[in-house]
Amino acid sequence: MSLLNEQEQDLVTNAIAEAEKQTSGEIRIAVEKHCKGEAFERATAYFAKLGMDKTKKRNGVLIYLAYEDHKFAIIGDKGINSRVEPDFWEVAKIAMQAHFAGGNIANGLIAGITTTGEKLALHFPYESGDINELPNDIIFMDKHPHQL
Repeated sequence: MSLLNEQEQDLVTNAIAEAEKQTSGEIRIAVEKHCKGEAFERATAYFAKLGMDKTKKRNGVLIYLAYEDHKFAIIGDKGINSRVEPDFWEVAKIAMQAHFAGGNIANGLIAGITTTGEKLALHFPYESGDINELPNDIIFMDKHPHQL
């Protein structure tokens, strides 16, 4: 059994697309079975490897999940971190934790995406001509070990 079935993957990528309609920010999801070390450090490494620090306004967000180890992290680029309150990422994590604890990974990811998208829309509203700088697909890092 895979972590997310095809329908759940579609729901997650659609949530990213919907959130990004309200913001110039970029949201990505990176998933793997196991996390070597701390989730925040792993997410930080993937953030750079996935080119998320290359967005025009430095407003990318990565939601990282190591599902077998029950670890996850949310990190944002410089542009976001300079504008949101210090506890913002904790608020987004709390929105996700109840779903994860209940075994609903897709709803947990969607909660994180929605919460993040709403905050991004406040600080980085959608602008006419905005382009999607990063793909909305879920990155299954176990299937793409060359990424890191």
